[in-house]
Amino acid sequence: MDEQGLLTTKVPRALEMKSKLFGYEMPDLLLIFMNLAVTNLIFGGTSYRYPLIWGTTLGIALFLYLSKRGKPDNYLQHLGEFIGQPAYRAAGGSDKQYRRFRKDKE
Repeated sequence: MDEQGLLTTKVPRALEMKSKLFGYEMPDLLLIFMNLAVTNLIFGGTSYRYPLIWGTTLGIALFLYLSKRGKPDNYLQHLGEFIGQPAYRAAGGSDKQYRRFRKDKE
């Protein structure tokens, strides 16, 4: 009988790693390409189309690249949520989002 080793396959080291393309997360790429599409739709027929379309797109891409370098995933989203939160929270305040799951039958 011919002895064979255990069958193995290669798997990624981090299964929950986010997909990135050119160092950008997918929502960032969506923002960049949406800006490219909308500005091309609006300013595509003007004589200033190159600075308005490509300038703003490259500006957004550079801003995202430089501001997120070395930061965790979804950094700008979490920063926006943190800035949007109130600075003061009352411990005894009422919960505005609370809803009863079901009404008790009487």
